[in-house]
Amino acid sequence: MEEYFNKIRKFNWWDERQINPGYVRELYEQKIQKFTGNRLVKVLVGQRRSGKSYILRQIIAGLIDSGVPSANTFYINKEFLEFDFVKNYKDLEALFDYYKETLQPKGKVYLFIDEIQNVKEWERFVNSKSQNFVEECEIFITGSNSKLLSGELATLLSGRYVEFEILPFSYEEFAAIKKLETGRASFVEYLQSSGLPELMNLPDEETKRHYVSSVMDTVLLRDVIERHSIKNPALLKDIFIYLVNNASNLVSINNIVKYFKGKNRRTTYDTLANYISNIEETFMIHRAERYDIRGKEIIGGTYKFYANDVGYRNYLFSGFGYGMGYLLENVVYLQLRRYSFDIHVGQITDREVDFIAKRHDTTLYVQVCLTVDDPKTLEREYRALKGIADNFPKMIVSLDDYQLPNSAGIAHIQAWNFENYLRSLTGN
Repeated sequence: MEEYFNKIRKFNWWDERQINPGYVRELYEQKIQKFTGNRLVKVLVGQRRSGKSYILRQIIAGLIDSGVPSANTFYINKEFLEFDFVKNYKDLEALFDYYKETLQPKGKVYLFIDEIQNVKEWERFVNSKSQNFVEECEIFITGSNSKLLSGELATLLSGRYVEFEILPFSYEEFAAIKKLETGRASFVEYLQSSGLPELMNLPDEETKRHYVSSVMDTVLLRDVIERHSIKNPALLKDIFIYLVNNASNLVSINNIVKYFKGKNRRTTYDTLANYISNIEETFMIHRAERYDIRGKEIIGGTYKFYANDVGYRNYLFSGFGYGMGYLLENVVYLQLRRYSFDIHVGQITDREVDFIAKRHDTTLYVQVCLTVDDPKTLEREYRALKGIADNFPKMIVSLDDYQLPNSAGIAHIQAWNFENYLRSLTGN
């Protein structure tokens, strides 16, 4: 164990080691900070390469800055080869015991485990340590699968964990990192780029394209193909491509089956439904169900899917001909999700409302369009919102340089100001 332990020291803050925590993501820092200082297990979930590891390192740096001894923090990352020896919960227990014997931390230990799903039966270790009243241990874990807490841990820790979904960089984070003035020009640049954190440091478009491709391939291979023993990997990838390039369009599983059969691809409804569900588990794609506003019920059968990052379209599938309106709607969806809204596609008689977003006691009705220059477009967007009887906020989000005054209780928000609106509304 000594040899293993010496190899992993470099990933920790011991020995007055300074580790760059990266760009501080204040939204997540504030969310997580509210739940620290207790026995709740903090669970960070999200697609690979979305920035979960950086956030863990930022939490560690913040604890040390606040006076916690560096020896009382222990960081484990199952993505790194140096941690390959940790294969199951017993290995994790042995490593943790050796850490305590070697560094002899006094008081509470803060334990951070990245990509914990790669440790077999990890939930047994986490449950034991988080509830140990003799040796206090506060645990932060990350995972790249939405079903991380769907099994035994959810039962063992019922009511004793809190989950945070981590998304790639928002527009405001993108602008801050690249030192861009907020406004239409920088927002369009964001729409045509990506929010993947590591992409910010890449030098040219070709390198970025290869990086986004490697992220896609890695997620599909590790988190879907290997995890679920996928028999037709080529079909899985083509389904992902289809969903990315039909984001913001209403689709059904039956229609997707017909599409592939029209391409002479043999498949079934069940296979496609399972493959789509598998991709959703990785957070690469998100599903928005339809909701009948007047009937107040879910409308089954058709959905909209949105990509976790517009970089997939911009760097890999840009030749499919989908324009800025597609990208704008996708980004608005992600902004709402980033601020913890539950999102549906609204239906009121024969009209569609792009998003019904609910959080606690707040509901937002959001229409997204590239421009309201065309009177017919403006009338169409207003007509759907005017048909909603309640008094919750209603708005149109667009890329126009000018801002229309409120009309019939409906606000016009320029896309680059939408995140600021959500932050003010939610207090985050």
